[in-house]
Amino acid sequence: MASRKTELEKAAGKLILAIQKEWGNELGESVAEVSEDVMNKGHELLLASKQREVHCVLGGLNVTQYLGELWVSRHPEVKKFIVQFERELEENESV
Repeated sequence: MASRKTELEKAAGKLILAIQKEWGNELGESVAEVSEDVMNKGHELLLASKQREVHCVLGGLNVTQYLGELWVSRHPEVKKFIVQFERELEENESV
């Protein structure tokens, strides 16, 4: 039986999907590599969510800073998913 995902993990998954969409739109362009790096950071947040170590991974940064402020500012569609993830993180302060 598969373990049940927490709301934080679901929010991380939605964030990854939003980043992946941006990356897919950029395939074939030089900026796609940066978006791929951001997507990898999203996966790190998901793994940290599962291991309850998000604050450790963020190292005092907020999610926008962790992903990269310039990248986030150039991909505003992702911001609502960052807000959702941070809201879930705040509700689960022990992670």
